[in-house]
Amino acid sequence: MMNRCNLLQLLGAVAGLLALTPLVDAAESAKARPNFIFILTDDQGWAESGVPMHPDIKDSCCPYLSTPSLERLAKAGMRFSSGYSPGPLCTPTRRCVLSGKSTARNRGSEFRSNFYDPSKHLTIPRALKTVDPAYRCAHFGKWGENMEATPEQCGYDESDGDTGNLTGNGKVAWKQGGEQFSPQQDPKLITSMTGRAMDFITRQAKEKRPFYMQVSHYASHLQIQAHPETVEKYKKKGVPPRTFPPEWAAMTEDLDTGIGALLDKIDEIGLAGNTYVFMSADNGGSPYGRNNALYLKMLNVGGPEGKAQAASNAPTTNPNAAPDALPDNYPLRGAKQWLYEGGIRVPFIARGPGIKANSWCHQPVAQYDLLPTMVDLAGGKFPLAEEIDGGSLRQVLENEGQGEIRRALDGVVFHRPNRGQSAYRSGDWKLVITWGRDDQPVKKELFDLTKDISEQNNLAEAQPERTVAMWATLSKYLNDVNAEKVADFGGIGKKKKTRSKAKAST
Repeated sequence: MMNRCNLLQLLGAVAGLLALTPLVDAAESAKARPNFIFILTDDQGWAESGVPMHPDIKDSCCPYLSTPSLERLAKAGMRFSSGYSPGPLCTPTRRCVLSGKSTARNRGSEFRSNFYDPSKHLTIPRALKTVDPAYRCAHFGKWGENMEATPEQCGYDESDGDTGNLTGNGKVAWKQGGEQFSPQQDPKLITSMTGRAMDFITRQAKEKRPFYMQVSHYASHLQIQAHPETVEKYKKKGVPPRTFPPEWAAMTEDLDTGIGALLDKIDEIGLAGNTYVFMSADNGGSPYGRNNALYLKMLNVGGPEGKAQAASNAPTTNPNAAPDALPDNYPLRGAKQWLYEGGIRVPFIARGPGIKANSWCHQPVAQYDLLPTMVDLAGGKFPLAEEIDGGSLRQVLENEGQGEIRRALDGVVFHRPNRGQSAYRSGDWKLVITWGRDDQPVKKELFDLTKDISEQNNLAEAQPERTVAMWATLSKYLNDVNAEKVADFGGIGKKKKTRSKAKAST
């Protein structure tokens, strides 16, 4: 019979062994941890696919566009009818996704941020590796313009490097008039990028390691590239019902084909049952029909100044658009660069374990919710080491869109002082602030988005108490995070000479 002394010695030996040996090895850990894939498209507006993004709004999709892979993803998962990019242009959004913070908190509302180096902060790869060091993380495709750090410096194990718009464009792909597109064999690098992504997840499956992979497509950014046969298909379809040219529609279908190949690979190697796939876009669509009367009306800008503002926001006019063609982002107001819905409301789809097929969530969500969501789904604990603006979507993902999304601030915030705008969405309501050069608001607009998705009916005067309350919340938040001011940019739409300009291609 073992005496007490011997028992204590045995227990001590076991305790020492456990201290030296992981309780679960990497292979077992992989079985317990889910995989995550985030597919980020470029300049793809909320209604710029064949997937309805709202069950009751007919124009929340464009049937002219063929996107069967996105339709497949949506039918297998959840659509967020009020999904948002954190910013109305590419790099600020990418910085926010990486960090789980708003543009206001990371002080990075433009391409270059003199205040925020993402490599010195918590990122999605670092957060997941904190939960389980077995996670492998990769980034393929467009990293961003002036991100201030490389993917590897931000915690990624593999990447395409410090890539930007020009990486994916190859030779000049678009001539004024919409008659020329690049004949390169791999338009927008969709095929090669998808191949690297498929290779990565195949290797992780063989090694039985959990992973996070972000696939950031260069399409459908404004420099148009598409396979000739796809272009020919859309030219035979006739004039598009919206102001984008048929070549852009062809590029969108090529993009969808690449997404479909990745989804096929997930199924082929048996990862679908333990892999979450999120899809969204970095900002709203570009307004090809910048001189379109309906576009100008919905932007609510008039006269020479208004037309100049609208023109500065568009890559080119499509001269072959039908006179009655709808603006690209219809029924949303505005487009890329603006904080009206057309600039920030984007496709947002999620598929994965516990998410009911063909389900909907109508609560406002932003891509900076992804970091805490993934940490939560991976089994991590909160609070995280840093202040995070996002909240976990786990409850709504697992309860057919119902439940609470807990954030430090109730709702989602957008801030772009260079354009002279800030916005705050809480529940059904959205407040848009237009700033003057003295950093004081010159206009307040309040919209009930359930009744006025086009933001045409300003209720600020009709709802003074709500306007005051939302403005108090927004202004306190901006002050608390020391957000950039309009004056930092030398006035609305003007940067200081000391700031680096964005590349012409953006």
